[in-house]
Amino acid sequence: MTSDEVTELLTEAYIDELETVMNYLTNAIVLDGVHAEEVKASLEADVEEELEHARLLGNRLKQLDHSPPGSESFEAQQSSLQPPEDTTDVQSVIDGVLEAEDNATKRYRSLLEAAREADDPVTEDVAVTILADEAAHHTEFRGFKKEFPQE
Repeated sequence: MTSDEVTELLTEAYIDELETVMNYLTNAIVLDGVHAEEVKASLEADVEEELEHARLLGNRLKQLDHSPPGSESFEAQQSSLQPPEDTTDVQSVIDGVLEAEDNATKRYRSLLEAAREADDPVTEDVAVTILADEAAHHTEFRGFKKEFPQE
């Protein structure tokens, strides 16, 4: 991989993190019901972490003499994280988060590998840091899925 490929992956990850912020925040606002409160609280906390990921990625792009993209570069990808029509459908949000975290894990593994091949240890560190957070998010929502009442 080249430094251009690293920059491209950083840019894609930056956009994805900001889309995740939007979807987590929206779902934290719209979910209803007795089973929603713990998931909403977790999504609210994750919004801050995902925003921090975007900051790390944007700052790394700047360090590499590139600018993080603005909103015109944005093309929504997370269809499974759209707010449910039935605002008590907490399970669909849990499933959407798990899918998003799986995709994020793949993305950061690719970034880690690209950074290694480009001999870019700083980007490697960014990827490992974010990858650890994404794994923790996935574990938390896997637990929600196990505990969620089956209908």
